[in-house]
Amino acid sequence: MQTNNRGIVIAVGGNALIKKKNQISTDNQSEAIRETCTYIADIVEQGYNPVITHGNGPQVGFLLRRAELALGELPAIPLDVLGADTQGATGYLFARNLRNVLTERSIERHIAAIVTQSVVDPDDPAFDSPTKPIGSFMDEQEAEKHRVEDGWVVKEDAGRGFRRVVASPQPIDIIELGIIKSLISSGVMVIAAGGGGIPVTRENGTIRGREAVIDKDLASSLLANSLEVEDFIICTAVDQVYLDFNSPTQRGISTMTADEAAGYLTAEQFGSGSMAPKIEAAIKFLENGGQRVIITSLDRLADALDGKAGTTITN
Repeated sequence: MQTNNRGIVIAVGGNALIKKKNQISTDNQSEAIRETCTYIADIVEQGYNPVITHGNGPQVGFLLRRAELALGELPAIPLDVLGADTQGATGYLFARNLRNVLTERSIERHIAAIVTQSVVDPDDPAFDSPTKPIGSFMDEQEAEKHRVEDGWVVKEDAGRGFRRVVASPQPIDIIELGIIKSLISSGVMVIAAGGGGIPVTRENGTIRGREAVIDKDLASSLLANSLEVEDFIICTAVDQVYLDFNSPTQRGISTMTADEAAGYLTAEQFGSGSMAPKIEAAIKFLENGGQRVIITSLDRLADALDGKAGTTITN
């Protein structure tokens, strides 16, 4: 196996970990994660020692639904604890499947999944204007009950009912960064910052969990900069970034600069709930010292690293 000293962080979307949308069992999620691990193993064979991050939106949704169904017998679970639950479970499935896939290829690596806390500013404006919908749809009466009794912020969602919305603050620090660095320097493959990390604040020397959701790609960008890696890869559902997406004039972009990406972002070329956060994370990574961002699908990961697929963004 050749050696490659270039640092790399790979962010995998939470939806990529659900292969069959109508079959959400743990076994089916594990199957999807195993497939993901085969693509990661391809680049490990090239000599990379990637740090892997992952989304957890669907997984948190499943746990929230379970909690809602059990409310008559069990207390509600705080959102920060739900984030920790999904980090632990998904991290375990990643570590187990990745170890198995690498062993099949006669590659021995130590792998560690780290439950990660992402620090946010308690005065972040996002806390005053929650926008991130979570949980199930409710009718107006149930939504009002939660607003009064639980202090939830609830909003109507496109005529489909009401949903709880929470803040999505900017991550500013990663508490376990030193541990992650130590593991990487020892040759360990690390899975970290799942779901953007557990949102916490530091207040008067105390760490406090917050009811919020951190964007996974922004947290991954912060982690990549903090580790001083050169390459940041965002794996998504499409093989590359497109302009005029889903229109007759749709066209793919193989390369662009950070300035060009910012211009397309301003022109609202990218969906606010899909590609736009990824472009924002890419720009932040490059602005803070990163060298290259690649946006591509998992199955094109190895080709994209060789410049044969995906969208490459540089300064």
